[in-house]
Amino acid sequence: MRPYLALLGALVAAPLLAAESGQPLSPEEFDAATMGKTLYYNSAGQPYGVEQYLPGRKVIWAFLGDDCRKGEWYPEGNDICFVYEDRPEPQCWTFYDSGSGLLARFRGDPASLPLIAVEESGEPMACMGPDVGV
Repeated sequence: MRPYLALLGALVAAPLLAAESGQPLSPEEFDAATMGKTLYYNSAGQPYGVEQYLPGRKVIWAFLGDDCRKGEWYPEGNDICFVYEDRPEPQCWTFYDSGSGLLARFRGDPASLPLIAVEESGEPMACMGPDVGV
C-alpha cells in the first residue's frame, strides 16, 4: 500500500513544485491578486482556512470553523508577513501564482505542505465568534 501512497504524494507534489519554479509574487502583485477578495485555502486537499483581504493591507483570517482574527500584512524580502490581533509574531509566507490559484509556502519550513487558494469570492467572509458579521 505504501508505494501507492508515495506515488500519490509525488503526483500531488509535482504541480506544486512546478508552480514554485517561477518567481515569488512581489508585494504589488500579491496586493493586486488579493485586494477585495476572500480566498479559501486548502492544504493537502483538505479545507484549511479563509482570509479576506481589505484595503490598507488589512486582513481577516479564520481556520475553518474557528473565530475570525483581524490582522495586517507587510512585505519582507520575497515574503508576505502577517500579524494578527491574537498572535503578534509574524507568520511569513512566499506566494506564487500556480495558474490554478495562489500557492503559499511557509517561510523556514520547506518540507511543509503549501496552502493553495482553491476558491475566491468578492463577498465578505462569515465570521463565527465574538465579532459576528465582521
